Amino acid sequence: MTIFEGAETTNRFAPVFQRFWQVMLRYAGFKVSDGLFRLLSGIVMSAAILSVVSPDPAAASDRPLRITAFGDSLTAGYGLPAAAAFPVQLQRALAAKGRKVIIENAGVSGDTTQAGLDRLDWSIADGVDGVIVELGANDALRGLDPDQTRAALEGIILRLKERKMSVMLAGMRAPPNLGQQYTSRFDRIFADLAEKHGLVLYPFFLDGVAADRALNQPDGIHPTAEGVGVIVGRILPTVEKFLDSIRPAG
Repeated sequence: MTIFEGAETTNRFAPVFQRFWQVMLRYAGFKVSDGLFRLLSGIVMSAAILSVVSPDPAAASDRPLRITAFGDSLTAGYGLPAAAAFPVQLQRALAAKGRKVIIENAGVSGDTTQAGLDRLDWSIADGVDGVIVELGANDALRGLDPDQTRAALEGIILRLKERKMSVMLAGMRAPPNLGQQYTSRFDRIFADLAEKHGLVLYPFFLDGVAADRALNQPDGIHPTAEGVGVIVGRILPTVEKFLDSIRPAG
């Protein structure tokens, strides 16, 4: 609705507004002259008109995108200061490139894909523009059936799509000691689901960090702050592609 259409619609109800406030003010004991009353009515009319004017598209496009990083300890920042966690470092890297993005940390240490599905609805707030899903490492470490992992991960994707949220998938790989048959079934889950649902895919979240002792904490599993920095540097182009799929740059 344009401002003119809003004014035209609102003006039809001006006498009703005027009479209502005149009665209310006088009932409350105020003596209001006709001139002052017309001024007060004009203020009310202006506010009503502004309330029905369409929002400025430029202002809407200028707001920061809200992205939730939804994952396990690799997202949560296990063993690290809060400022060194993946979502914080990613937001900082995007800001350095002029991107207005808020990255929310919805990582929970120990989560499997099924645990993520179980908490999805209360972990991700309404109004989020997109979600980076990073889950699966704990499924592999526990040797869970890859079919179970696939079903839970697809459940997450479908539920997010139902809520009109864009999804980026961060892949994981099974430890080689689980055998070729297991690793083959597990590793292809992420590419399969990304292709099936048209998602932006980053094939391996720990690319460049896995098995590098210098970039991992003493447990050999969780990255150091420097390791997270490597992850962010490598995943950044894919995240930017994801952001552009939500709102084209420029």
